Amino acid sequence: MGSDSPLAYPADGEGPVREATVAPFSIQAATVTNADFARFVAATGHRTDAERYGWSFVFAGLLPDEFPPTRGAAEAPWWRQVDGATWASPTGPLAPSPADPGHPVVHVSWNDAVAYARWAGGRLPTEAEWEFAARGGLEQRNFPWGDELEPGGEHRMNVWQGAFPAVNTQSDGWYGTAPATAFPPNDFGLYNMTGNVWEWCADWFEPGVSRVTKGGSFLCHASYCRRYRVSARQGLSADSTTGNTGFRCVV
Repeated sequence: MGSDSPLAYPADGEGPVREATVAPFSIQAATVTNADFARFVAATGHRTDAERYGWSFVFAGLLPDEFPPTRGAAEAPWWRQVDGATWASPTGPLAPSPADPGHPVVHVSWNDAVAYARWAGGRLPTEAEWEFAARGGLEQRNFPWGDELEPGGEHRMNVWQGAFPAVNTQSDGWYGTAPATAFPPNDFGLYNMTGNVWEWCADWFEPGVSRVTKGGSFLCHASYCRRYRVSARQGLSADSTTGNTGFRCVV
């Protein structure tokens, strides 16, 4: 696992390439969907961290031009704090867009993901398990299908198309999230292991500070974030909630 490629980000800790061993495990073919999460909430009454805070970060491009100015993220001004943005209302009440049942659940923190996994009788994958699964049997390839981003001109994942963050041509078919089972699966039968939404893992990224997320999202673009590769990783605090982070479970 890991990468020594020039495409890697040294500060992210992708390298060096090292061997890892995992015990047999089962992993969900796709990320947990809004429909899945709705069943969890109905059964348990769980309130997500975003619901308790009263807001979450939404990509500005999903908001109407007349949306009132709100606080942004200092190093990523394309994120906007939106009051009332939750898993069930991904863009908030002032820009209503109901959660699509077949799309990945977003605006869920690591804490929320762990709670769901326990309810479902599973857990979050370790980073090694996630990366093993994402590779689909391939070794040291950039993507779950090989090294070409778009083999034969075919889109294999949902990432930003165009000049980020102003123009998205949507040539891959999507502007925000895509359905959890969009695009062909890898050779293990797993969908969207890269692109679409970042996925929470069990491991610490920085002990006591942040948890590992893997896979990149629909906002990744080579101009600033080439983290839609299998080996790529980033850290988010366990209570962080955004419109491009979800998860899948393992047993």
